[in-house]
Amino acid sequence: MREAGAPVYYRIYKELKRRIGKGVYSKKLPTEKELCGEFKVSRLTLRRALDELKRESVIESSKGRGTFVVEEKHEESISSLTGFTEEAARDNRKAKSIVLKDGLVVPPVEIAELFGIPTDGMVVLLQRVRYLDDEPYGIERAYLNPLADIRILNIVNRDMSEESLYAILKNEFSIVLDHAQENIEVCRLSREEAKHLKVKEDSYAISRERQTFTNKNLCVEVVRSVYRGDRYRLKVVRRVE
Repeated sequence: MREAGAPVYYRIYKELKRRIGKGVYSKKLPTEKELCGEFKVSRLTLRRALDELKRESVIESSKGRGTFVVEEKHEESISSLTGFTEEAARDNRKAKSIVLKDGLVVPPVEIAELFGIPTDGMVVLLQRVRYLDDEPYGIERAYLNPLADIRILNIVNRDMSEESLYAILKNEFSIVLDHAQENIEVCRLSREEAKHLKVKEDSYAISRERQTFTNKNLCVEVVRSVYRGDRYRLKVVRRVE
C-alpha cells in the first residue's frame, strides 16, 4: 500500500479501490470504525479517502445502512440496432420485464402520422419495466404498427415478461429492421417512474425516443423510454468517413 510521498488518505483510497477491483469488497465495505482501526487513522482522514471513491462513483453511502460498492453501469452501444434482451445476452446478463400494459390504444397524433394510420386508428402499446439481474433499469413504452404485419396485434396475447420483442418481430414475423433514428435527453424521473425503478423521485435519468424502420421504410415501432442515470450509459463509436 506504500506510495512514497503520497498523502495517507490517498494511499487508503488506492488500497480500498484495489480491494474493490479484486472483489474483496463486492457489496458492502466494513464500517468506518473498522477501517479506521485497520489503517490507524482518524475518521477525517478515512472520509477523505471515501470521498474520492464516491467522486468516481465507485461507492455510495446510505445513512443508517453503510457504504456499498456501486454496481457497474450497463453499457449499450447505440451504433447498432439491437433490443434490450439482446444487449443483456451479449453481456451475459439476465433480462426480464414487468408488463405494465399490453393492449390496443389510440396513439398520439404524431405517432399515428409516422405509422401512416388514421388519427383514430388503434396500435399495440407494450409498456414494461426492464430488469437486469433482478434490478430495474428502465421503463419502455413501445407503440407497434400493425400495418407492418397484422400479426403484431397478437402481441397482446403473448407473455412479454420474458419474451424479446425484437426476436418476435425478426424471427417469427420475418420483419426486416433496417434502421432507426433516436433522440436522447437528460430528464428527471416522475414519482411513478421513480417508484417503478426503486429510486428517489426527481432522480436523473436518460430519456430516449427511438423510431425504427423496416427495409421498406415503414415505421414499425416508436419506443419512448427512461433509463436510470446511475445504472445506464450509452456508447457511440464514430468512424472517419
